Amino acid sequence: MMDFLTNPWVIIAIVLSVVIGNIAALKYTANMKFGRTDKKTPSAQDNDKNPSDQNDKDPQ
Repeated sequence: MMDFLTNPWVIIAIVLSVVIGNIAALKYTANMKFGRTDKKTPSAQDNDKNPSDQNDKDPQ
């Protein structure tokens, strides 16, 4: 049994199957829509409260 598992062709087949499986999983999950809502971060909420402070920080 150990001779079969150390056969280079078997090792190549196992590695290829893992790589192909990972690529297929990435393709499947790349376009998934997760149930995230667009919540603002606390720093973004602070910026909305005081827009005049934002102008003071960026004196362009």
